Amino acid sequence: MKFFVDTADIADIRALAETGLLDGVTTNPTLIAKSGRNILEVIAEICAVVPGPVSAEVAAVDYEGIMREAKVLRRIATNVTIKVPLTPDGLRACKALSGDGAMVNVTLCFSAAQALLAAKAGATFISPFVGRLDDIGHDGMLLIADIVQIYKNYTALTTEVLVASVRNPIHVIAAAKLGAHVATLPPAVLRSLYAHPLTDKGLATFMADWAKTGQTIA
Repeated sequence: MKFFVDTADIADIRALAETGLLDGVTTNPTLIAKSGRNILEVIAEICAVVPGPVSAEVAAVDYEGIMREAKVLRRIATNVTIKVPLTPDGLRACKALSGDGAMVNVTLCFSAAQALLAAKAGATFISPFVGRLDDIGHDGMLLIADIVQIYKNYTALTTEVLVASVRNPIHVIAAAKLGAHVATLPPAVLRSLYAHPLTDKGLATFMADWAKTGQTIA
């Protein structure tokens, strides 16, 4: 499974990229607004730090507007992925952009039928929002299971399942067990994957025992 980080905070992105475990970045208008910076500057800076796909979302909702904004965003860097909404105009733009060689992330997916349409439109990634489904009493992972199964039935479909709205490590592991290709995680959730109390306890014991030896390695 590939790990993307879902943020526009360049400090977090740099720190996580230094681990060598980060495969890409996703942003959206809300995250850009939180950064308080110009979207083009933010995306350019992220693309310079992370060589993998960097999702930059359009603000327009009509086909012509999406295509105009996508043209601007694509000029930033070759690893920019155009993020479009799962609407008729968004899917039309996805078809045109993917046909022109652009990576496209179709976002705000909440049904398997929507995911099938996005794949037929040539999406590089489909972003089902599991946490938001959980919030309204649905099981978001059932959607991931459905999408993964449908995509496996048709080898001509190359769209990757990018699990979004991830709230905790349980979401990550469940998505990985189902065969999702990517999870995009808030920085705090990505860092929480390292944590386990027995790891901390074991390390503390090893360090205490090593100190008793009075030795050094370097």
